[in-house]
Amino acid sequence: MADALFKKIIAGEIPCHKIYEDEHVLAFLDIQPLSRGHTLVIPKESAETLDQLSEESAAAVGRALPRICRAVMKATGTHAYNILQNNGKGAHQAVFHVHFHIIPKPHASEGLGISWPAQSLESKEGAALATQIREQLV
Repeated sequence: MADALFKKIIAGEIPCHKIYEDEHVLAFLDIQPLSRGHTLVIPKESAETLDQLSEESAAAVGRALPRICRAVMKATGTHAYNILQNNGKGAHQAVFHVHFHIIPKPHASEGLGISWPAQSLESKEGAALATQIREQLV
């Protein structure tokens, strides 16, 4: 399975071009980059989707991401980038271990391409949905 790949990278069984590592987080270059400097940032904790990740690991990733982004941008000389994080097969997740992509965007033709099929949100529907979501916060 694809998630085993990240487990082996974390364990040092598969080599990677390591960028950052601490107790909870590992960052390394993507071997199939969308642009120069495309970096993966992963928690060492095994969790398939972000909602399954512990708060401790999520906080560690959140602390590391900005620092790694700054380093990638300085090293590549780019000023624009995307952060991509997919959850579940229906959302295009291919490796079922939480991971964030830092994808430098040096030119319009490089990096991540995005289609954004925006919809409208009616006020009543928005109010009801916000209430439903707030009630589910734990």
